[in-house]
Amino acid sequence: MASLFVIQGRDQGTRFQLEESIHSIGRTQNNSVCLHDTEISRAHAELVRREDGYVLRDLSSSNGSFVNGQPTTERELVSGDQIQLGKSLLLYTGVLENTYEDIADQVDIVPRAHNNDGSRIVAALSQSEGSEWLLPEADESSSPYLARARSNLQIMYRTALAVSHTMDIDQLLARIMEMIFEWVDADRGCIMLKDIESEKLIPKVRRHRRGIRTEEKITISKTILDYVVERNEGVLTSDARDDKRWDPAKSIVKLGVREAICVPMQGRYDVVGVIYIDTSITPQRMLMNEGKVDQFNEEHLRLMIAIAHQAALAVEDTSYYKAMVQAERLAAVGQTIASLSHHIKNILQGVRGGSYLIELGLGDHGRANNEADGEAANAAVDTIRKGWNIVERNQERISSLVMDMLTFSKEREPEPKPSDLNSIAEEAIELMQSRAEELSVKLHWAPAETMPTLMFDPEAMHSALLNVITNALDACDEAEEGLVSVRSEFDAAQNMARIVVEDNGDGIAPEEIDAIFNVFVSHKGGRGTGLGLPVSRKILEEHGGQIIVDSEPGRGSRFTLEFPAHQPDPKKQSSPQAQPTMATAKIPPGAHSDASSH
Repeated sequence: MASLFVIQGRDQGTRFQLEESIHSIGRTQNNSVCLHDTEISRAHAELVRREDGYVLRDLSSSNGSFVNGQPTTERELVSGDQIQLGKSLLLYTGVLENTYEDIADQVDIVPRAHNNDGSRIVAALSQSEGSEWLLPEADESSSPYLARARSNLQIMYRTALAVSHTMDIDQLLARIMEMIFEWVDADRGCIMLKDIESEKLIPKVRRHRRGIRTEEKITISKTILDYVVERNEGVLTSDARDDKRWDPAKSIVKLGVREAICVPMQGRYDVVGVIYIDTSITPQRMLMNEGKVDQFNEEHLRLMIAIAHQAALAVEDTSYYKAMVQAERLAAVGQTIASLSHHIKNILQGVRGGSYLIELGLGDHGRANNEADGEAANAAVDTIRKGWNIVERNQERISSLVMDMLTFSKEREPEPKPSDLNSIAEEAIELMQSRAEELSVKLHWAPAETMPTLMFDPEAMHSALLNVITNALDACDEAEEGLVSVRSEFDAAQNMARIVVEDNGDGIAPEEIDAIFNVFVSHKGGRGTGLGLPVSRKILEEHGGQIIVDSEPGRGSRFTLEFPAHQPDPKKQSSPQAQPTMATAKIPPGAHSDASSH
């Protein structure tokens, strides 16, 4: 699939998958490739699919389109082309050819003609029925080879099941060692994994005969370990003193190990560890068996190599999975820090500007007092007041940010009270009137004529509604005649209460509707935290409700906040309840809730 990857600009790191026959490129939301670049036109260019890829066509943009540094009005793109649009640089990746043969027309699935068509199921097995069903029981006439093959196949099957069902490395290794001891009569065993940084082998699992727990250390020959890791070969030794591979001074001979198997855990790319088992032969056992105590053979070695390979693949998969989870966590933390840092930086700049005005006003006020200049003193007081208003507005922004973070991160139960939904909505409208005037957007309110007193958390619902109205106002920022309409509804038949917020802004592309409720997804740039809509949805869900979004790019959006209309129990209401009082102080121009923009 072809794609555009932003390698420079405000949207750096964003990838756009190219699936449609025509993709529009511009800075408004109705473009399938939307770039937040002020030097890009609203409808800057388009990509038109041809047989071998896409053609870039400039749409008479203000600043033009460039491919590999050359201005162009229309050009066929090849994989690796760099497209310059405004301050944004994009990398085009072309369509990869399908190297697989299409054999769909070479396979027919024939419907069953009648009950006597000659086909019948003679046997069926499920994976969950276990390895005992893998091969039929060998009868008395079965050869020893068939019996060994059946046993080995069962061991590999059980190993495959074990490694596929375990995502914890320690549990995985312990299970593999347990199965090895069920299969081979070893005295001791150990699995060691290679440390990524030091490349040293670190013991992870050890085991003694029949699972006996003992504090006795397992002493492993470094000679064997070095040989296995360096050559990537499994070794079987039946008598170290007679084996020409080992020098008489080597540790394997000094330890007196008569029989041992050590195999590399070879993964896809490298050796991740080793599996070691051995037997220590006592003189008494040697005499009882006339000097012949060969417990291991080459068949054991081959099977151990196969088991070690399966274990290595599982260790790699588990390690990669943990690394991926950790990377996702770090990415989430990084995104959180970056988003909050950027927003807090803007707030601090506002605080710094207000502090500067206060400091300037205090200096002017001191000089005016010394000179007994009343007019200058009044002007200085006005400067101080302006500075304090700026500080106060940014203090409100900090409070809003912190409260949104707390609301989203903390599981809480609503505190329902008998409340008037119309009054809550009206107070939110009143708070946002100054913001609407600042953006030259009309804010219209239509309360439901019949709205009973309902049980809900008024503070939480007020916050949820405020975020949605803020988003609607910001969406109309570039509209010629911006309009945001808010109305309340009570559906007695469905027993639902609703607040509907409609705007005539840019609208939302269908593929972006779900994303607007993701944390830190904001199209407001420095104005938004990306927490407003997630917080609002969380509040509605806590009330058993939801937020329904209907939108059409270029025409606007409708957000419907609905929740079950639970009415107060008359028996519990001994006296009329006073409606909850909300803060009604108007927000000064420029101060508003920093919700996630759509």
